[in-house]
Amino acid sequence: MKRRTFITLLAGASAAWPLVARAQQGDRVRRLAAMMGGRNADTDPEGRAWFAAFRKSLEDLGWVEGRNFRADYRWPSGDVDRIEVIAKEFIDLNPDVMFAGNTPSALALLRQTRTIPIVFTNLSDPVGTGVVDNLARPGTNATGFTAYEYSLAGKWLEILKEVAPVVTRVAVLFNPETAPYARYYLSVIETSAPAFGMTVNGASIRSVSEMERAIEAEARTPGTGLIVLPDAFTFTHRAEQIEATARHRLPAIYALRGQALDGGLLSYGPDTVDLYRRAASYVDRILKGEKPADLPVQNPTKYELVINLKTAKALGLEVPATVLARADEVIE
Repeated sequence: MKRRTFITLLAGASAAWPLVARAQQGDRVRRLAAMMGGRNADTDPEGRAWFAAFRKSLEDLGWVEGRNFRADYRWPSGDVDRIEVIAKEFIDLNPDVMFAGNTPSALALLRQTRTIPIVFTNLSDPVGTGVVDNLARPGTNATGFTAYEYSLAGKWLEILKEVAPVVTRVAVLFNPETAPYARYYLSVIETSAPAFGMTVNGASIRSVSEMERAIEAEARTPGTGLIVLPDAFTFTHRAEQIEATARHRLPAIYALRGQALDGGLLSYGPDTVDLYRRAASYVDRILKGEKPADLPVQNPTKYELVINLKTAKALGLEVPATVLARADEVIE
């Protein structure tokens, strides 16, 4: 009887082992390594909003830190050297999925791995920069959400001209190291500018001091306005830009809402909080077994026009009622 009982118990345990193994595998803690956009969430309200939307969406999808999920977050703040260091650190963590909050971060991660899945957001040209093969079927270990398309450049010219009719010349500010797609925006702006009675000058900068000198130099020509391209560096250092444009009384339009909130005259671009929220859904799908190569790159569905009336008044500009009526947010 004892021998039969032992054999029965052994057979039962053997049958249960695969089930236990499968349960343990399904319940294992997954790991995310994320390079967020903006400055540290502790000091940057806009970056904090992106971070909060991303984390809340992950939680809503069932990924709870400390229970079934572990996340390592970094804020490189548009510093290309720091981005490269973080990308190498992430490979050592061996995460299940990585996240990139801008183009430089996505490119740095792809230089380190072509196997670990990557979800990105806020990219301007994922095909042109080599992040994916095409939007419908990325074909690589990366996929995610674009933020901008080059046709927006014409819209920036239009809005700037409506608010500041005196502008007859526009300078386009960007850092080529963090905005490798800038030449395409510049091409569209150069093509579109004559229709608004404008000429164009590219203002390439690589440091805060260069940026401040460029703004000062552009302001010496009467009738000059500024377009600040979507760019991790220019967004991170928006305080210095806004102070310089105010000092030199230069009307400027920006791509991101946070730049207008912090004192910039105008911003027009996608709802970045919504993009971060949607990006979490791709992290979820990859953690559940889908491949980034099969997940199509998605475009923004919401755009925002933000007008800072306080800045307009300081520049002596009167914003037309027709433009105010189109605004999603007006700062008084």
